[in-house]
Amino acid sequence: MLTETIRREAILPALALLPARMNSPAAIALLLAIGLQESRLTHRRQIGGPARGLWQFERGGGVRGVLEHPSSKKLAAAVCEARGVEPIASRVYEALEDDDVLAAAFARLLLWTDPKPLPAIGDTQSGWDLYIRTWRPGKPHRHTWDALYATATEDLPCIA
Repeated sequence: MLTETIRREAILPALALLPARMNSPAAIALLLAIGLQESRLTHRRQIGGPARGLWQFERGGGVRGVLEHPSSKKLAAAVCEARGVEPIASRVYEALEDDDVLAAAFARLLLWTDPKPLPAIGDTQSGWDLYIRTWRPGKPHRHTWDALYATATEDLPCIA
Protein backbone atom coordinates (compact mmCIF):
# COMPACT_ATOMS: atom_id res chain seq x y z
CA MET A 1 0.00 0.00 0.00
CA LEU A 2 1.26 3.47 -0.89
CA THR A 3 0.65 4.93 2.56
CA GLU A 4 2.67 2.15 4.18
CA THR A 5 5.58 2.76 1.79
CA ILE A 6 5.57 6.52 2.42
CA ARG A 7 5.30 5.94 6.17
CA ARG A 8 8.24 3.52 6.14
CA GLU A 9 10.50 5.27 3.62
CA ALA A 10 9.80 8.96 4.27
CA ILE A 11 7.86 9.70 7.45
CA LEU A 12 9.61 7.41 9.94
CA PRO A 13 13.12 8.42 8.80
CA ALA A 14 12.04 12.07 8.97
CA LEU A 15 10.65 11.68 12.48
CA ALA A 16 13.92 10.03 13.52
CA LEU A 17 15.65 13.35 12.72
CA LEU A 18 13.31 15.24 15.08
CA PRO A 19 12.76 15.17 18.84
CA ALA A 20 10.93 12.04 20.03
CA ARG A 21 7.97 14.10 21.24
CA MET A 22 7.15 14.85 17.59
CA ASN A 23 6.65 11.17 16.79
CA SER A 24 3.16 9.90 17.50
CA PRO A 25 0.43 7.97 15.71
CA ALA A 26 -1.54 11.24 15.49
CA ALA A 27 1.39 12.96 13.76
CA ILE A 28 1.82 10.07 11.33
CA ALA A 29 -1.92 10.04 10.56
CA LEU A 30 -1.93 13.76 9.79
CA LEU A 31 1.22 13.57 7.68
CA LEU A 32 -0.33 10.80 5.61
CA ALA A 33 -3.69 12.57 5.33
CA ILE A 34 -2.13 15.88 4.32
CA GLY A 35 0.17 14.17 1.85
CA LEU A 36 -2.81 12.42 0.32
CA GLN A 37 -4.77 15.67 0.22
CA GLU A 38 -1.93 17.69 -1.30
CA SER A 39 -0.37 15.28 -3.80
CA ARG A 40 -2.09 11.91 -3.41
CA LEU A 41 1.43 10.98 -2.26
CA THR A 42 2.47 10.69 -5.88
CA HIS A 43 3.05 14.19 -7.31
CA ARG A 44 6.34 15.75 -6.21
CA ARG A 45 5.75 18.77 -8.43
CA GLN A 46 2.42 20.57 -8.19
CA ILE A 47 0.25 20.19 -11.26
CA GLY A 48 -0.11 23.70 -12.63
CA GLY A 49 1.60 25.34 -9.68
CA PRO A 50 4.90 26.06 -7.98
CA ALA A 51 4.75 23.71 -4.96
CA ARG A 52 7.29 20.90 -4.51
CA GLY A 53 7.47 17.62 -2.62
CA LEU A 54 4.79 15.17 -1.58
CA TRP A 55 3.45 17.73 0.92
CA GLN A 56 3.49 20.52 -1.71
CA PHE A 57 5.56 23.31 -0.16
CA GLU A 58 6.07 26.66 -1.84
CA ARG A 59 9.41 28.42 -1.45
CA GLY A 60 8.04 31.65 0.01
CA GLY A 61 5.30 29.94 2.02
CA GLY A 62 5.83 26.71 3.92
CA VAL A 63 9.56 26.41 3.26
CA ARG A 64 10.35 29.92 4.43
CA GLY A 65 7.86 29.61 7.26
CA VAL A 66 9.48 26.47 8.68
CA LEU A 67 12.98 27.92 8.26
CA GLU A 68 12.06 31.13 10.07
CA HIS A 69 9.41 30.21 12.66
CA PRO A 70 10.79 30.42 16.22
CA SER A 71 9.51 26.94 17.13
CA SER A 72 10.96 25.20 14.06
CA LYS A 73 13.98 27.24 12.96
CA LYS A 74 16.68 25.33 14.85
CA LEU A 75 15.12 21.96 14.12
CA ALA A 76 14.80 22.81 10.43
CA ALA A 77 18.49 23.76 10.30
CA ALA A 78 19.41 20.43 11.92
CA VAL A 79 17.24 18.51 9.45
CA CYS A 80 18.83 20.40 6.55
CA GLU A 81 22.30 19.56 7.85
CA ALA A 82 21.37 15.88 8.20
CA ARG A 83 20.01 15.83 4.64
CA GLY A 84 22.95 17.78 3.15
CA VAL A 85 20.89 20.83 2.19
CA GLU A 86 21.72 24.45 2.98
CA PRO A 87 19.01 25.90 5.26
CA ILE A 88 18.10 28.50 2.66
CA ALA A 89 14.58 28.62 1.22
CA SER A 90 15.68 28.29 -2.41
CA ARG A 91 17.91 25.26 -1.66
CA VAL A 92 15.32 23.47 0.47
CA TYR A 93 12.63 24.16 -2.12
CA GLU A 94 14.76 22.59 -4.85
CA ALA A 95 15.58 19.56 -2.70
CA LEU A 96 11.99 18.81 -1.69
CA GLU A 97 11.13 17.38 -5.07
CA ASP A 98 13.67 14.57 -4.76
CA ASP A 99 14.02 14.12 -1.00
CA ASP A 100 10.88 12.66 0.57
CA VAL A 101 12.51 12.47 4.01
CA LEU A 102 13.28 16.19 3.92
CA ALA A 103 9.73 16.87 2.71
CA ALA A 104 8.20 14.78 5.51
CA ALA A 105 10.38 16.48 8.12
CA PHE A 106 9.35 19.93 6.89
CA ALA A 107 5.70 18.83 6.90
CA ARG A 108 6.02 17.70 10.52
CA LEU A 109 7.78 20.94 11.43
CA LEU A 110 5.01 22.96 9.82
CA LEU A 111 2.48 21.13 11.99
CA TRP A 112 4.74 21.86 14.98
CA THR A 113 4.41 25.61 14.38
CA ASP A 114 0.70 25.46 15.17
CA PRO A 115 0.05 26.39 18.82
CA LYS A 116 -2.74 23.84 19.26
CA PRO A 117 -2.02 20.18 20.06
CA LEU A 118 -2.47 17.61 17.34
CA PRO A 119 -6.04 16.35 17.18
CA ALA A 120 -6.88 12.86 18.32
CA ILE A 121 -6.93 10.16 15.69
CA GLY A 122 -10.43 10.00 14.27
CA ASP A 123 -11.16 13.69 14.83
CA THR A 124 -11.54 14.37 11.13
CA GLN A 125 -12.82 17.94 11.48
CA SER A 126 -10.00 19.04 13.80
CA GLY A 127 -7.52 17.45 11.41
CA TRP A 128 -9.02 19.48 8.58
CA ASP A 129 -8.91 22.64 10.68
CA LEU A 130 -5.23 22.09 11.46
CA TYR A 131 -4.47 21.45 7.80
CA ILE A 132 -6.23 24.69 6.80
CA ARG A 133 -4.42 26.71 9.48
CA THR A 134 -0.97 25.42 8.63
CA TRP A 135 -0.99 24.73 4.88
CA ARG A 136 -3.37 27.57 3.99
CA PRO A 137 -4.30 25.97 0.66
CA GLY A 138 -5.39 28.36 -2.06
CA LYS A 139 -8.15 26.04 -3.26
CA PRO A 140 -9.09 23.74 -0.38
CA HIS A 141 -11.09 20.64 -1.26
CA ARG A 142 -13.04 19.81 1.88
CA HIS A 143 -15.09 17.20 0.02
CA THR A 144 -12.02 14.93 -0.39
CA TRP A 145 -10.62 15.22 3.14
CA ASP A 146 -12.78 12.71 5.02
CA ALA A 147 -12.06 9.81 2.67
CA LEU A 148 -8.35 10.62 2.46
CA TYR A 149 -8.11 10.97 6.25
CA ALA A 150 -9.86 7.59 6.58
CA THR A 151 -7.30 6.05 4.21
CA ALA A 152 -4.48 7.59 6.26
CA THR A 153 -5.81 6.19 9.52
CA GLU A 154 -7.07 2.76 8.41
CA ASP A 155 -3.78 0.98 9.17
CA LEU A 156 -2.99 2.81 12.40
CA PRO A 157 -3.25 -0.22 14.71
CA CYS A 158 -0.03 -1.50 13.12
CA ILE A 159 1.80 1.74 13.94
CA ALA A 160 0.36 2.67 17.32
